[in-house]
Amino acid sequence: MTQLSFDPDQLPLAGDELDVLAQMVAAQGQPLQAQAIIELGCGNARLSCGLVQRHAQCTVTGLEVDAVQHAKNLARAPAGVTFVAAGAQDVPFGDASFELALMLKSLHHVPLDLLDRALSEVARVLRPGSLFYVSEPIYGGALNDIVRIYNDEGVVRPAAQAALDRAIAKGEHWQQVAEYRFAQAVHYANFDEFAKRMLYPTFADHGIDEAITARVQAAFEPHCTATGASFVRPMHVRLLRRHA
Repeated sequence: MTQLSFDPDQLPLAGDELDVLAQMVAAQGQPLQAQAIIELGCGNARLSCGLVQRHAQCTVTGLEVDAVQHAKNLARAPAGVTFVAAGAQDVPFGDASFELALMLKSLHHVPLDLLDRALSEVARVLRPGSLFYVSEPIYGGALNDIVRIYNDEGVVRPAAQAALDRAIAKGEHWQQVAEYRFAQAVHYANFDEFAKRMLYPTFADHGIDEAITARVQAAFEPHCTATGASFVRPMHVRLLRRHA
């Protein structure tokens, strides 16, 4: 297991990542107001939906490759949010179409050989001077120790960060303007809830069988109390600016 140089339990706790996003982009002189935004790998689009509710003048286009999740998104799309079936490596929009790009826990899901292409695509569809907010889970902490039993992301998460490093070092498109680490509280009422939410995602088959389930439950149970099991998920945000 990769050793962290800090204690995840000592990171500042963020209740809603939308607050982190809003504060970081505002600090760069681009507050969330009347912007055309793209979220790549939007998942259930919780943040995007919350964003347009809080900032009604913004519009969000959410890209998702998981067909099951995409169908769910289409069935409940709120005003101001449009969903498109596509991946970050092939964005079906013209050059300079958006003013802000978001990737939340999704860059490490891009196939490794397509990471550089995906970051170039994001640069292509952003207007010069626009911001790119990349939020990735840190490989560490008690929850990660449980999840890695059946879904070890010890390769893909560092690969995502390395792709960002390459893109910045290349100097063609990106400059990093801010960085922030924080923690998100995660709670499960019991192991059954954990299993339902975590073991069987629609975007991947982790080959879960009885033996794996038993190992995961054995690792999970020591964290349980009368009120359930609580964890913190350490997160790493990098905010990049598209060169003018």
